[in-house]
Amino acid sequence: MAEYNFAQIEQHWQHFWETHQTYQVSQDFSKPKYYVLDMFPYPSGAGLHVGHPLGYIASDIYARYKRMQGFNVLHPMGFDSFGLPAEQYAIDTGQHPAITTEKNIETFKKQLSKIGFNYDWSREVRTSDPNYYRWTQWIFQQLFQAWFNLKTQKAEPVASLIAQFEQAGNAEVKAACDDDTPIFSAQAWKNFSEAQQSEILLKYRLTYLADAYVNWCPALGTVLANDEVKDGLSERGGHPVERRKMRQWMMRITAYAERLLQGLDGLAWSDALKEMQRNWIGKSTGCEVDFAVADSPQSLKLRAFTTRIDTIYGVSFVVIAPEHPEALALATPAQRAEVEKYVEWAKNRSERERQAEAKTVSGVFTGSYVINPFSQAKVPVWIADYVLAGYGTGVVMGVPASDERDFRFATHFQLPIVPIIDQTKLEENGKVMEAYSEKTGRMINSAMLDGLSVKEAIEKAIQYAENQGFGERRVNYRLRDAVFSRQRYWGEPVPVHFENGIPKLVEESALPLELPAIDQYKPTPDGEPPLARAKDWPYETTTMPGWAGSSWYFLRFMDPQNAQAFVDKSTATYWGQVDLYIGGTEHAVGHLLYSRFWTHFLYDWGCIEHKEPFQRLVNQGMIQGMSALVYRVKDSNQFVTAQLKDQYETQELHADVNMVENNVLDIEKFKAWRTEFADAEFVLAEDGKFHCGSLVEKMSKRWYNVVNPDDVVAKYGADTLRLYEMFLGPLELSKPWNTNGIDGTHKFLKKLWRLFYTDQGEWLVEDSQPNAEALKVLHKTIKKITDDLERLSFNTPVSEFMICVNRLQELKCHQKEVLSPLLRLLAPFAPHITEELWHRLGNSNSIHHAEFPKAAEAYLQENSFEYPVQINGKLRTNLTFGVDVPTATIEQEVLANEIVQKWLEGKSPKKIIVVPKKIINVVI
Repeated sequence: MAEYNFAQIEQHWQHFWETHQTYQVSQDFSKPKYYVLDMFPYPSGAGLHVGHPLGYIASDIYARYKRMQGFNVLHPMGFDSFGLPAEQYAIDTGQHPAITTEKNIETFKKQLSKIGFNYDWSREVRTSDPNYYRWTQWIFQQLFQAWFNLKTQKAEPVASLIAQFEQAGNAEVKAACDDDTPIFSAQAWKNFSEAQQSEILLKYRLTYLADAYVNWCPALGTVLANDEVKDGLSERGGHPVERRKMRQWMMRITAYAERLLQGLDGLAWSDALKEMQRNWIGKSTGCEVDFAVADSPQSLKLRAFTTRIDTIYGVSFVVIAPEHPEALALATPAQRAEVEKYVEWAKNRSERERQAEAKTVSGVFTGSYVINPFSQAKVPVWIADYVLAGYGTGVVMGVPASDERDFRFATHFQLPIVPIIDQTKLEENGKVMEAYSEKTGRMINSAMLDGLSVKEAIEKAIQYAENQGFGERRVNYRLRDAVFSRQRYWGEPVPVHFENGIPKLVEESALPLELPAIDQYKPTPDGEPPLARAKDWPYETTTMPGWAGSSWYFLRFMDPQNAQAFVDKSTATYWGQVDLYIGGTEHAVGHLLYSRFWTHFLYDWGCIEHKEPFQRLVNQGMIQGMSALVYRVKDSNQFVTAQLKDQYETQELHADVNMVENNVLDIEKFKAWRTEFADAEFVLAEDGKFHCGSLVEKMSKRWYNVVNPDDVVAKYGADTLRLYEMFLGPLELSKPWNTNGIDGTHKFLKKLWRLFYTDQGEWLVEDSQPNAEALKVLHKTIKKITDDLERLSFNTPVSEFMICVNRLQELKCHQKEVLSPLLRLLAPFAPHITEELWHRLGNSNSIHHAEFPKAAEAYLQENSFEYPVQINGKLRTNLTFGVDVPTATIEQEVLANEIVQKWLEGKSPKKIIVVPKKIINVVI
């Protein structure tokens, strides 16, 4: 074969690997294991663009590398196949989501197969497969039957909790439970009806029913997660979203808040990602304190949580969340209309928006007042959307002199601002200039706390509040229990039925509880979820959220065919944690947190022996689109080349990047693209071409900058695509897709081919002994590539390979002793061409089962070094010396050198500085 025919080679080996099951994972537990995983993809209808394979290629390279090092490598792929897009398409067209999903998966798999990934497809899992979601339902059942014991800091069976209730009530039970859980005796428990006992147990269960505020989208007919809402609209479709209180299934993830926080310390994740989770969990230590509502016939109290009880004497107002249950009750007749209007507006804004707009001040006075329990001062009660009902108690004490947010609020509404720490900056008239939030200084204007340091004041105030009975020390978390219900069809059915309103689990033997057939996939006319349309469906009508199936899929990959358990425990013990997990940062506080929660629970439940799912996590950057811009002269159908656009008044339009190569537009394709451009005229550049402008943007159909990897593979080959995506830059960074440099990567593979064949197709490989220089080039490359792979640096090896091949060409090296290890070194990056040439070298086994080469130390040592020689700091020549030549000898030979003598002009140097293996400097 004279030419490198990538299309023929790649098609042949992809078929070979599939039919020979080259990448099938063995259950050989005697070998060391390595588990490499990509974040579960959702199979969208659009398929892959060139940005999607970035992380997949990196993980594929690393998985191949570890396998060649002798590890038993698990590198599976599957699909997070429940999702809102397929359901919305079903609502619009009537087509069952399963049909849409299956078609999308076929497209994904076809595209993935063309890139040559080493997935063991026999382990494929899909979250929408009943054989898979049977176990998602099983895990839900285990969570329903569990409570979290704060004494043992682990999940335990609800049966043990009931035993405690029957023996001694719940007064001594230390559990993660609802704040409004009543205290009862053993006798009271026995006297409760079944319905009452069920309600009590729901306050303890790790999955439970509760009334909760959710993001309800009427147009989509479902509850949306916070990250699915932007500016009060659904991310998908841009429909209005409102905050509504609904009966929901919840997951008590808050029970694991402390363990999730502590568990981060042992993970090899980026500091930035760990900090995102720490902030989301949001641990804070402080005090809950009661403010009695003035003139309240019901002796109503508002309980606020604060980490700065030392500032209690600076409270000039109290703020409650718009969703607070007493919000309307606190409104006086004069303020009621204004309060109702504000509450209605604020409650329909997502919590994420409200937190993001911290500098925007809004609020309304209720007309009511509360009594400061320390100073007995009367302070007004306001409602403001910066207070969240789910964090703390939904009540905040406003201390404007010590909190920037409170300072802005007080300034805006002209409320008093009293300095309470002596470090607070004051104007000449004594007015507070800005909030002082540091925990340094001494207390002032604080009665019993005056003169104390902040730390001393906090401790004294907490003790006083506890002794007086209006406060208590508390640890709070920003983390909230997760909503687990979705009012949609395309999701896992919740395995629960109701008897007289009491939730009861479906028998385990009846799992999976499969989705029923229904006539339409939208909610019922009276707003019930789509499952309410099913005939004879006596079960829960909501379905599980999208994150349910993806919270444990990494465990199912270990044992995907097991019909007796979600994973065999010995198998789970062998594979353990995912050693390398690659995916985007967008899942930092969603999937990654839920997966950790479920893994911790399954560890407590004795199903697995590791607490954390992902030991090492790398967030790949985004490949952005390089949009092509054309410039149309205003009020005409004439387009001008980019170089001339400033000479005209133009309108900027996006052109399909697939009609552009090296920024030059294919005019005929452009005219055929849209009918309105069929008669367009073009003003060309001096070179007779039409040049486009460019702009880096998110890859999107909207900007016509989506590049299909199928097109790149068809034109250049999969190996070129793989190498080029890595060559674009460090894995963690975002970078634009630009095909201008892809030719160089393709030419590199052609150069590699030329080490084996002449232009006429003659075989060049020899069995003769290579020279020392060629071996040195090879082993230095092996060392560099190995070091880079260990650091997960995938871009620098590509340039190193190019340097190596260029050098071997210069040396006319065609020896098998050099080329064979070179192929093994390159195999993880370019699996097709290396497999082809490996077999042409006479090997019968797959190169991907061969051993990864090791650098020989002998060839890494330099025998000589070329020194730059400077005279008075200026480079004058270069001289080569053996690395073991004594300094005195080097000095003598430098002085004897003709060029050095010329610059010395007969003078004797003051000194000669020799820095071994660095530089020589002659000072005259």
